[in-house]
Amino acid sequence: MKPEILLELLEEIEKEDPIDFSGLPFDETDLRQLACLNVVELLNSLDSDAQSRENIMAATVTRLVLENMVLHARVSILLQDQEIS
Repeated sequence: MKPEILLELLEEIEKEDPIDFSGLPFDETDLRQLACLNVVELLNSLDSDAQSRENIMAATVTRLVLENMVLHARVSILLQDQEIS
């Protein structure tokens, strides 16, 4: 897979669920490209059969979803603490 193809797929997915980059000191295009390069590098480093690759990618996506949930929970807790103060 090429990073450009992955970037197109990412942009398509973000139409339904956009990522909030506000307040970050980074260019969102640069962040998207870096993420795509990292994933393509991971894909290219796998020497496994198709099923093993799919399992590894599913586990990676699951970890990222979990990490995202934890970060959202932490932000929510911080915002609640600020409202109480």
